[in-house]
Amino acid sequence: MVEIPEAKWYVLHTYSGYEAMVKDSLEKLIENNNLKDLIKEIVIPMEQVIEEKNEVRKLVLRKTIPCYVFIKIAYTNDLWFSITNTRGVTGFVGPGGRPLPLSDDEVKRMRLEKVIAADVHVHIDDEIMVLNGALEGFTGKVIQVNQTGEKVRAIVSMFGRDTEVDLDFIQIEVMQKS
Repeated sequence: MVEIPEAKWYVLHTYSGYEAMVKDSLEKLIENNNLKDLIKEIVIPMEQVIEEKNEVRKLVLRKTIPCYVFIKIAYTNDLWFSITNTRGVTGFVGPGGRPLPLSDDEVKRMRLEKVIAADVHVHIDDEIMVLNGALEGFTGKVIQVNQTGEKVRAIVSMFGRDTEVDLDFIQIEVMQKS
């Protein structure tokens, strides 16, 4: 019996506008060739945005990283060949078109996998440091904690003004009290 390598996250580059077609084609490849053990998950990063057109607001899904599809696979050369020959795929992101797996930190920051429970013990009045996003490097004070939504509301001092911001648990680190 052949041993299956550990599944890791990789990035596929696609033609513009082909992301959904690539995902559908890869899902058919999984089904037709019984590759459920090798290809675990396929993700097109999307975000919900409110667009206003003719004074009508509408909630739409928009690709956060156009031309890229994230795929969790147990990498083999045969699988590389099948995936890179899928219509719309220009190749894997990595040196020489060879896949370079994402690090655990990159997977966490891109929210490709939902962490079962964030290992953050945060309480009201805790001092926090923002680890990523637009406020990276800023410090703040927690004023509200939402454990189920894994979010905090904090007061962050930006350019001499205190501003309330909502942050995810994975975006913050509780600073040690001296």
